[in-house]
Amino acid sequence: MASVTAVYFNDPACPWGYCFRPAQARLIWRFGDQIEWRLELIGLSESAEAYVERGYTPAMLAMGWRTFERRFGMPFAFTVKERMAATARACRAIVAAREVEHELADPALRALQLMNFTTTGLLDEDDDLRQALAGVPGLDADAVVARIDDPDVVAAYESDRAHARSALGSPTEAQARSSTSDGPVRYTAPSVIFEHADGPRIEVGGFQPFEAYDTALANLDVSLERRSAPADPVEALSAFPHGLTTAEMASVLRPSDLVDADIPASQVQLAALAGEGRIHGEPAGGDALWRTSPTPAGDGAGLRGQRPPVGVD
Repeated sequence: MASVTAVYFNDPACPWGYCFRPAQARLIWRFGDQIEWRLELIGLSESAEAYVERGYTPAMLAMGWRTFERRFGMPFAFTVKERMAATARACRAIVAAREVEHELADPALRALQLMNFTTTGLLDEDDDLRQALAGVPGLDADAVVARIDDPDVVAAYESDRAHARSALGSPTEAQARSSTSDGPVRYTAPSVIFEHADGPRIEVGGFQPFEAYDTALANLDVSLERRSAPADPVEALSAFPHGLTTAEMASVLRPSDLVDADIPASQVQLAALAGEGRIHGEPAGGDALWRTSPTPAGDGAGLRGQRPPVGVD
């Protein structure tokens, strides 16, 4: 049973939230089911015009993503999208998936992040959402997209948005890792609030290095068991049925926190294992989403079927 709950704020359009995945994968490997992860959606924009009014353009975003890819190694694609897109419908689709089963929330987020950052799919186009979510095993994409405007889904989404905009006076604000882009002081992606079952809580606001999350957990509960790094990628993938990108794999494989992730070495290992047929890589931008077995029927359609690559924040 989990002794720590990790409430984390994210949005499928935020590149910082997307680039949190290597650190999160390492945390999930290390602590396993001792931590229960609960995703809450920020809802960065209710309309595409909100981005346009702030001066964003698809070309600007595509160019900005090059910096994220170079710095963090997560896959991006750089074809310019046809227009800016709001994130509200995508966020509500994730909420709808969460309403079906809590464990489907993060795989739905991942699918929409990959669609957003590695294809030209748009986060406010239902057909694009449906196609991306069709790649999530166990999720009925048609049913989820059909529920986006249901009152209970909208209410749950608005509750998430309100919680995300409650950072006034918080440690996150004190560290200047909050935002007031739409008025209230809000948590930025991928802010995490760790809460112990006995009551104490620690915030790690905004994007921070892996060690910040690990230190917070050590201070919250010294009794948490820490699993050693896996022996190889196949062992690692056994804990991640929805797959890992190369950067995530490299993070999980770090032999200690004093050794940096080695993405090129992980690429060599993964390519060799794929050549032996032991793992399968589903194309994602210039990278792949790796799994231990061939893609299930319909899985990955959100990556194959989309128009060429791209993304948004």
